[in-house]
Amino acid sequence: MIEINELKKVYGNRTVVDIPSLTIHKGETIGLVGNNGAGKTTLFRMILDLIRPDNGEVRSKGENVASGSAWKEYTASYLDEGFLIDYLTAEEYFLFIGSLHKMGPADVGEYLKQYEEFFNGEILNRGKYIRDFSKGNQNKVGIAAGLMQKPELLILDEPFANLDPTTQIRLKALLKSLKADSNLTTLISSHDLNHVTDVCDRIILLEKGHVIKDFMKDENTLRELEAYFSA
Repeated sequence: MIEINELKKVYGNRTVVDIPSLTIHKGETIGLVGNNGAGKTTLFRMILDLIRPDNGEVRSKGENVASGSAWKEYTASYLDEGFLIDYLTAEEYFLFIGSLHKMGPADVGEYLKQYEEFFNGEILNRGKYIRDFSKGNQNKVGIAAGLMQKPELLILDEPFANLDPTTQIRLKALLKSLKADSNLTTLISSHDLNHVTDVCDRIILLEKGHVIKDFMKDENTLRELEAYFSA
């Protein structure tokens, strides 16, 4: 699904990403973990062609994301509130995103029914602009909007941040159901090791832009990660 070759990004005299080779297979749920400054968000932004690498390339289904656009048709993402249009209400935003995918108002309304529990009565019919929502509720809007296009690849940066415990549990259930129902390929960064090891089947550990560990999850994964970060 994703192939990374000799990928490097440098800011000033600091190398923030340096990955010689990395392959992500279709249907995998990848957890990207690392301390602040590890390069997780920078890597995601290069995969989405939001920033250009200084060297190397990212290929999605064989296409260099920097020189083509077909990958955008099957890729959804939510990295931060910058992905939203904050002067719209949630309803206006969902209608706008739906229109991009040839969905009418009735289609959008039907689509949103599946997220009633996830929204927990805090998103729709509130008469609020998106900018006035909490960070956690902005996350909910961004994730639900991204999934409208029924993507094959989903990229989420710290999706559990600012969510209350109930919504974190519901988000984990949603991600697991998406994988089971559609074989979705998902990349998730998170500082919460418990959530990552619960949802993901493969863990990539980044440190100062380098892949330190890359392994499939087993019953010892959480313990190993906790030991690494507490050393």
